Amino acid sequence: MIPSKHSRPRAAIALPSILAGLLLALSLPPFGFWPLAFIGSGLLFWRLEGLRMRTRFFSGWLAGLGCFVPGLYWAHSFNTYGAAALMAIEALSMAVAAALVPRNLLRGPAFVGAFTILEAIRMTWPFGGLPIGGVFLGQADGPLLRTARIGGPLLLTALVWGSGAVLATLVVGLLRSPHKRPTNPVLVSLVGVVAVVVAGYLAPNGGPPVGRLSVASIQGGGKRGFDKEQVNPATVFAAQLAATYEMERKDAHHTPRLVLWPEDVISLAGPLQGSSVGATMAQLASGLHTTIIAGVTSTVSSTAFDNMAVVWAPNGHIVAHYEKVHRVPFGEYVPYRGFFSHFANLSRVPLDAVPGHGSGMVNTPVGKVGIMISYEVFFANRSLPAVRAGAQLLLVPTNTSSYAASQIPTQEVAADEIQATQEGRDLVQAAPTGYSTVVNNNGQLLQRSVLGKRDVILATVAMRTGRTIYERFGDPPVLLACALALVLSWIKARLARPA
Repeated sequence: MIPSKHSRPRAAIALPSILAGLLLALSLPPFGFWPLAFIGSGLLFWRLEGLRMRTRFFSGWLAGLGCFVPGLYWAHSFNTYGAAALMAIEALSMAVAAALVPRNLLRGPAFVGAFTILEAIRMTWPFGGLPIGGVFLGQADGPLLRTARIGGPLLLTALVWGSGAVLATLVVGLLRSPHKRPTNPVLVSLVGVVAVVVAGYLAPNGGPPVGRLSVASIQGGGKRGFDKEQVNPATVFAAQLAATYEMERKDAHHTPRLVLWPEDVISLAGPLQGSSVGATMAQLASGLHTTIIAGVTSTVSSTAFDNMAVVWAPNGHIVAHYEKVHRVPFGEYVPYRGFFSHFANLSRVPLDAVPGHGSGMVNTPVGKVGIMISYEVFFANRSLPAVRAGAQLLLVPTNTSSYAASQIPTQEVAADEIQATQEGRDLVQAAPTGYSTVVNNNGQLLQRSVLGKRDVILATVAMRTGRTIYERFGDPPVLLACALALVLSWIKARLARPA
């Protein structure tokens, strides 16, 4: 029996697919080899050519495993079986995307459209989505970064897949016909990618500063890789106080106007009001005569707790707070707790965080700031409403102390850079054991602390009121373009079929 031209040995499908995914994973922090994303996406684009739909699904799933097994490796430290299930499920996004790419005609536009749309779905579903491990994070230190001003993370994602498709087409064409010029569609696509990148550098970036603000990001330091239950809250609070006092002793005459503490460094069994810790923070703010924003968790019932960023004014009074909106599933709450209790021990998440509301924009004595607490920095839809409401600076109190390795902290730094770029705002992050960062409105990482060490980052940041294209229009233009590319490609492929 002679095999059809569409049948291929399994290894010929599996090996390039897995390699494509691994190259995408290596483009992500902490590895950070961002050019590999284009090679990986190009390899997958080439591998999908001519395959039946079910084989494309298989190829895409293997590529997804190649990407997400290393990209989500951090999850194994919490639950091995849960991590394996997470990796397998997340990989299905690439499987479905690959299946949606036509076999031959107009594969390029459909490839970009399908993989970008499925990544958009993965970022939002299920349980609020999981942007961690997304290919866009690998481009935070590459030339595509400033296109985030135009289309945010989804445009970065589309450009990764689009660049890979163009690269693969050029390489395959050259290998097949060394002396033949690239076809017009390929040249147009290449020029289009370059034009978008150039446009990103020329696009509005938040405008000139309307003011300057001296800030301090306080990192108390300590051991990493321990759960909250394994660390005495008093130890964490004492470390933050000690680092703050060290800042004061260094230069008592030039105290920053804003002091940012990390998420969850004030952990209370009851309300903040009337507590001794609250009184200490009031004295600290009034003694330094500065505004302090600190992460506070407090138990509110036998089943729930609040996760907030609280603002103390220079007079020691609490003047505002922001409650975390986008909670971490299976970390800060358990969806369908009764159902999942049959499959896993949920004792590590005994309480559910109360979901917050609001834009994230907070009026403080130093101006309007946009606050994203920890995990929220991975989601573009958390900074967008804050900036639209008037935020002139972005702040990220976070806590990644439970991760022993650097994978999540480094991906969070990449998210910082993308958030700052897409909104045209400077950004300051504080973490109890790192990374604490300062990023400018162009996504340039100006300062970063050392993991585990006590550190104080002092900086002067800009307050801005200008608007980026992404802040004006958000994700819909990119999603619409991708949907049109996918639908029109399938229509064209159907019409081209022989009668």
